Amino acid sequence: MSKDNGGSAVLTAFILGAFTGAAVALLFAPAAGKETRELLGEKAREGRDRATELADQAREVFQRQKQNVEQAIERGREAFRDARQKEQA
Repeated sequence: MSKDNGGSAVLTAFILGAFTGAAVALLFAPAAGKETRELLGEKAREGRDRATELADQAREVFQRQKQNVEQAIERGREAFRDARQKEQA
């Protein structure tokens, strides 16, 4: 799970850096204010969509890990019950 978190963090930082760099470049580029605002709005929507997608992926990873832990706990309980029954027999 830590590999997923590390990769996601690096990817998120890269994307945020790319958007920040693009925004700065647009602000200094010789374009009309309206064009620049429209482009920034478009990039912001793309960033929001990507952030939503990453959040969904993170939720999926969390749910899988939660299921794995729950299954491991249940297997441990079963093993404990089996060992206890063998001791009593």
